[in-house]
Amino acid sequence: MRTIRASEIGSFLYCRRAWWYQKQGVASDNQAELVEGTGFHRRHGGEVLMASLLRMAGWVLLFFGVISLAVGLTALLLQ
Repeated sequence: MRTIRASEIGSFLYCRRAWWYQKQGVASDNQAELVEGTGFHRRHGGEVLMASLLRMAGWVLLFFGVISLAVGLTALLLQ
């Protein structure tokens, strides 16, 4: 029994003829566009990862800022 991948279903639903050509091993005529699209998705993925890391760093800095503020105010109140 062969596993059917989600990308294969998407390919079939988008264009049955293209899916059939792909199954027959016929290369697509738009190789340059495919390479460009792959590069775009890789760059975009890197940007999304960087944004997630920066957001996490922001939350960590905010947490430590609030803790520092609480410690400072507590020290002022105990004087």
